[in-house]
Amino acid sequence: MYPKYVTAQAEKTLINKINLPNINSQDWEYEVADSSRLEEFLTDYKKLDLDIDERFALMIVIIGSYDIALRDGTADSDIWNNICRYLIQDIDIHLNTIIHWSLKDQEEDISELDGGFAVTHQMLEVYDYCKKNGLL
Repeated sequence: MYPKYVTAQAEKTLINKINLPNINSQDWEYEVADSSRLEEFLTDYKKLDLDIDERFALMIVIIGSYDIALRDGTADSDIWNNICRYLIQDIDIHLNTIIHWSLKDQEEDISELDGGFAVTHQMLEVYDYCKKNGLL
């Protein structure tokens, strides 16, 4: 039910619909992340007619872009609030994305993990909210 991987078709469609770079890479969704385009990506997520696979792929690009913004010190809490809203609103699409970025798929205790993503703590909060409210 929940998408796990970005499909080649979703990648191709997003390259055309929102002018993302056409990079031949298995990590395309992470490599095209761009913190300077976060607001644009969120607008596209809200306004474009996207199918489930496209929404899944675009959200990974959005979170990757926000992760960059956090590392660069340019993150905006209003943008994060919008990301959270879409993650929760479309939990049936983004559960695996939440699990990945929160590191809930790791064997180790997260408190003992070195590093992780800049956005991991915030994604843990999203995961906990969803769990507490019966969305998982």
